[in-house]
This record gives sequence, C-alpha cells and structure tokens, in this order.
Amino acid sequence: MDRLNVKKLGFALGFTGALIYLGCMIVMITAGQEGTIKFFNSLLHGLDTTNIIRMDVSLLEAFFGVVQTFIIGWLVGASIAAFYNAQIKSK
Repeated sequence: MDRLNVKKLGFALGFTGALIYLGCMIVMITAGQEGTIKFFNSLLHGLDTTNIIRMDVSLLEAFFGVVQTFIIGWLVGASIAAFYNAQIKSK
C-alpha cells in the first residue's frame, strides 16, 4: 500500500478549510445579515443561526480566523496521514 504524505495532506486540508472560511466571508459580505442567516439556515438543514451570526467582524479578526482555520486543518490532515501510515504493515 502507498503511504500518505503527511505534509501534503495537511496542506490540502488546511487550504480547503481556509477556502471554505473565505467563502463564508464572501457570503456574509454579499448577502448581508438576513441573506447570511437564510443561507446558513438552509445549509445546516433548518438549524436556526439567527442568534449566532455576527456581522461586525473586523479585518484583523477575519485574518486570524483564516490562519487559525488553516492551522487546524493542517493538523487534522497531518494527523490523519500519520495515523493511516502507522497502520500500514511494512513489507
């Protein structure tokens, strides 16, 4: 069996998470508060997000959110690859 590259899978998951975070930012900027609530309510199968949607997010806070999301995604991807590789039997 092929081994997974820990750094590449970590980067892939981190970058994907950061792109999703940026997509959420674009939805919030373009749809406004009511549109954002409708979008996330429908995406989350009826979960009411009215009380947790906050529109007054500063640019610095958004930047840190993207960075933190990338880091968490990288750690998850690297962990998955490492655990997967640890389970492969050597020849």
